[in-house]
Amino acid sequence: MTRGVRIGLIAAGVVVVVGAILPKLVNVSNFRPMLEQELSKALGRGVKVGNLSLSVFSGSVSADDITIADDPAFSQKPFLAAKKFVAGVEVMPLVFKKTLHVTGIRIEEPQIALLKGSGNRWNFSTLGAGAATAEKGGKPAEQALSVDKIEITKGRILVGTANSAEAPHSYEDVTLEVRGFSTSAKFPVEIGAKLPGGGSLALKGSCGPLAGSAGQAPLDITLKIKDFDLAASGFVEPTTGIQGIADLEGSVVSNGQVAKASGTLNTEKLKLAAKGGPSGVPVSLKYVVEHNMTSDSGQLAQCDVGIGKAVAHLTGAYQQQGSATGLNLKVSAPGMPVDEVQAVLPALGVVLPPGSKLQGGTLSVDVGVSGTTAAPVVAGAVKLANAKLASYDLSSKLSVIPALGGKSSGGRDTTIQDLSANVNSGPEGTQANGIHLAVPAFGTITGSGTVSPSGALNFTMNADLAAGAGAVQKAGIGGGNGVPFTIEGTTSDPKFVPNAKAMAGNAAKQAVTGAVGGSVPGVGGLFGKKKR
Repeated sequence: MTRGVRIGLIAAGVVVVVGAILPKLVNVSNFRPMLEQELSKALGRGVKVGNLSLSVFSGSVSADDITIADDPAFSQKPFLAAKKFVAGVEVMPLVFKKTLHVTGIRIEEPQIALLKGSGNRWNFSTLGAGAATAEKGGKPAEQALSVDKIEITKGRILVGTANSAEAPHSYEDVTLEVRGFSTSAKFPVEIGAKLPGGGSLALKGSCGPLAGSAGQAPLDITLKIKDFDLAASGFVEPTTGIQGIADLEGSVVSNGQVAKASGTLNTEKLKLAAKGGPSGVPVSLKYVVEHNMTSDSGQLAQCDVGIGKAVAHLTGAYQQQGSATGLNLKVSAPGMPVDEVQAVLPALGVVLPPGSKLQGGTLSVDVGVSGTTAAPVVAGAVKLANAKLASYDLSSKLSVIPALGGKSSGGRDTTIQDLSANVNSGPEGTQANGIHLAVPAFGTITGSGTVSPSGALNFTMNADLAAGAGAVQKAGIGGGNGVPFTIEGTTSDPKFVPNAKAMAGNAAKQAVTGAVGGSVPGVGGLFGKKKR
């Protein structure tokens, strides 16, 4: 054995012996209060760590477990709990100067609770509160903590509502990496996770400095989300009925007071109404939102909703109102191709008679949206032009009404030259006024009515025939008053019923007019046909 080899073996032996002895000479548990204090200052939450042990070779101090307290306004249970906590340390200062310099933090398999409380505020928004520099006697307070690297591996995030019995939604395999962490400077951050129901999230950017809390920290990030299940996410109120699978690519830039989010959201099987069904076509949203975190309000500067070649423009403002979000939005969608819109009608809760389908023409919408996200109210004008309701024969449905049985709407389909109305739709149902329906082969139908939340119809209508005044006269209606009727039943199975009272009134008016003019027409034909 050469001299060099012997020296090398002796040196290695010394290192092993020192590595084995030093942990016995240094009681790292004495540093636990210091470590807990530094972490608590940095996070603005109480931090507890378990028994500590020192590894000289890896330059780390590990703990059996760690817990980070939640904001007491949300929960008394931990915000974070993990079985394994490892802190990288500078060994020499620890051994010879009894000082603790933390170089890195790794938390393995933690469980983190994200809770939404009143006013749609989240428990993580106060994380780091009190950690920033504070003015004391005119001098900045000492920096709470600076760490070269912070890691979370194989984490689990539970998303739920504070003080709720409902099971939270689980995000698995969460990873986080922060380099050069400091409460007084900007630091890079990366986050990844598996989403509930499948899918993935990847976030990358920078955060900080922590001026007051995580909710007020400047932020500049990009994010990519794949196969995001909206209903399973825990971020969508179940009462809204919103469902679907989404992909998102976007960015968020915040100065701590105002955040600007922009990007593109592509959805499959989107459902926007509690009693609606999934859309038959993809729906995309290109958006720009500016949110004021001080007033908890924002502006929807751009939201272009794409349904194939059809595009609707949504703009306006929103304002947090306690546990609800107030809306003041406008939807403008001129001349959308009906063939593109048809497939998305179920998502909006629009129900057509079974087997029927809208084809051709254009749909224009100019409405305002008010109320709250949980109970929105939509009011404005809707117009359908030059379209066809395929596989629905309006004439056969109206044949139960005297004087209308002989009219034809042009075969098994109903051609619609124009259909317009002013609508007001909210939680209590839909009111439609100023209805004007022009069917070239039939005539014009006008009226108004309501649709209940369950889909029940209650409409008072009047048909003005295009050619058939003689038939109306024979029925004893005449006088240019048209044929009154009502629509009952449901949106999926409407029932057309003669309005006998209105018919009788029209006949009486005609009789009086005829008497004055020396002629009183008969009214025997008024009820000449029975309802089928």
